[in-house]
Amino acid sequence: QVQLAESGGGLVQAGGSLRLACAASGRTFSSRAMGWFRQAPGKEREFVATISWNGISKSYADSVKGRFTISRDNAKNTLYLQMNSLKPEDTAVYYCAAGTVSYGSLSQYPRDFGSWGQGTQVTVSS
Repeated sequence: QVQLAESGGGLVQAGGSLRLACAASGRTFSSRAMGWFRQAPGKEREFVATISWNGISKSYADSVKGRFTISRDNAKNTLYLQMNSLKPEDTAVYYCAAGTVSYGSLSQYPRDFGSWGQGTQVTVSS
């Protein structure tokens, strides 16, 4: 199991930027695909972005493509999400998640992620 802890959320005006970080403990981080998901009040958890274990492959939800960038530093056991040009509809609790298997393929589905952080709130004001 990988323990995950998000940070970097906050309140920002529309058009602003935030950088989320997800610190992982355990020796399996570097072998797991990682993902970011978000959940707004009254809505289901939705996929935001995912990155392969080696950082080479990435995938984004259409709603954030071109504005958000996922990255990772395996030496620091840390996952990042750079969020630019934020919109009010980006307001949600953001979660990082670790894939269930080592060297697995990318996925957009929560069922393929076995470890989750506690979430960090991102609020974008108009």
